[in-house]
Amino acid sequence: MATVGRRIVAVAEPPTHAKNKYTRPAPPPGTPTPHPQVLPSRPRRNRKNPAIRDAFAETQITPANLILPKFIHDGEEDVPIGAMPGCNRVGWKTGLVRDVKEAMARGVKQVVLFPKTPEHLKTVTGEESFNPDGLAQRAIKLLKDTFGDEVYVYTDVALDPYSCDGHDGIVRDDGIILNDETVEFLCRQAVSQAEAGADCVSPSDMMDGRVGAIRRALDQEGHSQVSIMSYTAKYASAFYGPFREALASAPRPGAEGRVIPPNKKTYQMNPANWREAIRECKADEAEGADIMMVKPGLPYLDIIRILRDNSTLPIAAYMVSGEYSMLKAAAAAGYLDERETVMESLLSLRRAGADLILTYSATDAAAWMDEM
Repeated sequence: MATVGRRIVAVAEPPTHAKNKYTRPAPPPGTPTPHPQVLPSRPRRNRKNPAIRDAFAETQITPANLILPKFIHDGEEDVPIGAMPGCNRVGWKTGLVRDVKEAMARGVKQVVLFPKTPEHLKTVTGEESFNPDGLAQRAIKLLKDTFGDEVYVYTDVALDPYSCDGHDGIVRDDGIILNDETVEFLCRQAVSQAEAGADCVSPSDMMDGRVGAIRRALDQEGHSQVSIMSYTAKYASAFYGPFREALASAPRPGAEGRVIPPNKKTYQMNPANWREAIRECKADEAEGADIMMVKPGLPYLDIIRILRDNSTLPIAAYMVSGEYSMLKAAAAAGYLDERETVMESLLSLRRAGADLILTYSATDAAAWMDEM
């Protein structure tokens, strides 16, 4: 109370709001008392809780970004792949339809097919690759007949699954991989896949000029709507081992009098090089590629970014068999959390610039996204 002249005036006490004030927990004993830093910017303020972290996330990933690779064979049973725990060669009429249906239910609506060719059908020149009644062609037609445009079917264009030499191209007796002769058969293979109903053919062979030749061949046969996803920067990597076990497609020693290169370094890219990726990028774009791929994925994040910065085309990244198997092995040993490391890996590929990611974990990853 206060007296003003002859009047008594009530003076309100200042509000305390003590009951509404957040009380911070005391720091643990032994915590030093620092001199306050005068910082105009504290980046941690934008990371302090899940709501704000989600709001400021610069990169998103959804099942629509994923492509599911499937190994197929002519039998009906699932055949486990020893070097790729959780992956099987599946029957083209049985397990393939089942697995694609499951993936689609999770939102993964893109699949790429890799056929396991029976040994008796493999030849030096790989003519089985363009057999209109071949395993890949039958599987493509089955998927399109079953799911129509609800599923987008990619194919692999290369001779190694059909070659008794295990190379992506035709091998001359002195060990030279023939470029232009191989491209002729790749064109026939791509056309046969398009005629079976493929949405996108994917030359993984790394022969010079194959994208332009395949584009012309498709157009001449009336398949101008079929896309090309080029393996633009496919490196001669040590991470492909489990894949080659899955398809029995590794280079093999030749018969007496024939030299078979033990690796694919004369056509796949040198892991030491990045400028070369720009050269391949410019060539593929000029020749008519619709999508450009980098393979492998995680060891080549810089290459993904280089392609992203040098082209307006969509960029794909292949998280290859060796990457998959490493995470599986580490998770099985208890060294890593499989879900967390797979999702971080996929996000890293997206952050580097990949629009599409080929991953054997596609269905699992889509399920994990649903739970997040």
